[in-house]
Amino acid sequence: MPDASIDIVAGRVYVLGDDVNTDVHCSGKYLPGKDEAYIASRAFEGVSPGFAARYAKGGIIAAGRHFGINSSREQAVHILHRLGVAAIIAPSFGRQFFRNAINNGLLVVECDTSGLAEGDEVAIDTANGKFLVPSRGIHQALRPLPAQIRAILREGGLIPFLRKHPDWKIAQ
Repeated sequence: MPDASIDIVAGRVYVLGDDVNTDVHCSGKYLPGKDEAYIASRAFEGVSPGFAARYAKGGIIAAGRHFGINSSREQAVHILHRLGVAAIIAPSFGRQFFRNAINNGLLVVECDTSGLAEGDEVAIDTANGKFLVPSRGIHQALRPLPAQIRAILREGGLIPFLRKHPDWKIAQ
C-alpha cells in the first residue's frame, strides 16, 4: 500500500531487545498451515509476552542490535505489516531482513535506541536524516535515506515501484 508520508514517520515506541531473530515474530513452527493473522497475533511472544495484544497499529518498534537476524523469509516483513508497524529502528539489522523490509515497503532505520522507553513518542525524518524524541530531548542525526529508497517505500515496495517506474526514473 503506497505511503505518501514516508518522509516523516511518527508514532509510539514499542521496545524489544537485542538479537530478535525472525523466528521470534514469524515462527517457522506456524508455516505452512497458519495464516498471517494467526502468526501476527503471536508475534514476539518469546521475547515480549503479550506484545501483539498491546501493540497499536502505526507504532514504531525500537529494537536492540541485530534485529531480523536468522532468516531471509519475506513473511517476516508481511507479519510486521499485518501488525501495522510503521517503522523499525535499531542500531543494526540482519542484512537480508533489512533489504526484505525495503523491498516490501517497511521503513527500517539504523540509529541508537538505548535511551528509549516503551511509550515514547518519536519522529523519523527520512529526507533530512533526523530522529527526534521531544520528551527526552533526543535529536539524533541520521544518514538521510536516498531518494530512490524513499521512492520505493512511498510506493509500498520494490514491485509496485517498478510497475510505476520501470526505468527507475523518479522526480527528485
